Amino acid sequence: MRDFQGLFARLCDVALIFAAAVLASHLRFDDGAQDGFADAFALYTAAFALVLFPVFGVYESWRGRSKRVLAGQVALAWIVVQACALMVMFSLRQIDFISRLWFAYWSALAAGSLIVYRLVAHAVLARLRHAGLNLHQVAIVGCGTHCEGILRRIEAAPATGFRATAVYLPNGDPRHELAALDHADPTVERFDDFDAFVKYVRASDLHELWLVLPLSEERTILRVVREFHEDLINIRFMPDVRALALFDTSGIIDLLGVPAINLMASPLSPSAMLKKEIFDRVFALCALIGLAPLLLVIAIAVKVSSPGPVFFRQKRKGADGRVFTIYKFRSMRIHDEKPGVVKQAVRHDPRVTRVGAFLRRTSLDELPQFFNVLKGDMSVVGPRPHALEHDDLYQKVVAGYIHRYRIKPGITGWAQVNGYRGETDRIEKMERRVAHDLYYLGNWSFALDMRIIAATVVKGFRHTNAY
Repeated sequence: MRDFQGLFARLCDVALIFAAAVLASHLRFDDGAQDGFADAFALYTAAFALVLFPVFGVYESWRGRSKRVLAGQVALAWIVVQACALMVMFSLRQIDFISRLWFAYWSALAAGSLIVYRLVAHAVLARLRHAGLNLHQVAIVGCGTHCEGILRRIEAAPATGFRATAVYLPNGDPRHELAALDHADPTVERFDDFDAFVKYVRASDLHELWLVLPLSEERTILRVVREFHEDLINIRFMPDVRALALFDTSGIIDLLGVPAINLMASPLSPSAMLKKEIFDRVFALCALIGLAPLLLVIAIAVKVSSPGPVFFRQKRKGADGRVFTIYKFRSMRIHDEKPGVVKQAVRHDPRVTRVGAFLRRTSLDELPQFFNVLKGDMSVVGPRPHALEHDDLYQKVVAGYIHRYRIKPGITGWAQVNGYRGETDRIEKMERRVAHDLYYLGNWSFALDMRIIAATVVKGFRHTNAY
């Protein structure tokens, strides 16, 4: 059944891509002489979609996924697919035969239809699940606040199709634990006797059995798994590792064929890192091509404003603490600094040139960092990198500072769009900046990256702390 659903979804995507191409051909204002090339381009794009959409998780189960995340995955996948098709047409020297007006219409129509189709299907499934159809009945083995939290999540998201029907409380005072869960759905059966719980699960033909237990409950975990290992029921372990884990995640990775839980590691899964990497490279390439005239104008202005190179180069730390060279447009006059000392720019800093002051206020001096993104040293969104000397200082006095190196640094970030940029003349400023960076790491999503990019474009080019 799942294979059929996946095949049907792929056929729908191909049909929507071609339908959008045909509709765009009717909407454009030229004579239609380039339809053959447009059809070929749509064919290339559909082929890339069939190959790349699964990489971005577009065809994974929708159960338990938010509509915003789903739309973000489709949008990112579509951008990458189009970029790949464009590169093919460019390499074949056929790009000039593609109508730009047709491409704009087609891109918008296809993206909209791919997203709307999924959102409508998502809404239909949600309606069915609210009506009691397409449900996965869940039995839970758990205790304490972690178990309560899972029950609240199930109640708060009925559209996911999960319904808790039974809870087994293995330890502690059963009456106390049962009282702690009284806020939950009264239709949920509570058990303190294991045999009665087993009998209920088998008689009810449940789909899911969730072990919502701390790691110390090994005996209970083994008992449940041994009891149900020959039953056709999905058993899932949701360990309570909040006291141990740095980030709010229980993502499982594969190490040497053995499942492992990240406690202190990059909170982004390998698939998420791949998506972010692909988006970064495509976005940086498009930005450099689109901003080329502006970059040239700024380079000339920097060169004539004061003696010295156009670009400012400095060593910074990237992912896993690897050192790289960051590029900026030079905004200061050439000056000498003591070895091992980097003085931050202050308000009315005499070292800053008139052109440099404008570039710093508008953040235009940061644009060459798209070259860093293209090289793979940086990301479009992430914690802002600091000078090595500042890293050595703050790492010793700001808790959690080192964890900023878990992912690539960014041109913009969650801290920057929330006002934490510029001079850090007090430790408290850096602490707040690091707190925002750690929030970003623990709550990363493609939608959050898009939100940060949008905020940077809207308000990030002008800030009172930038000088």
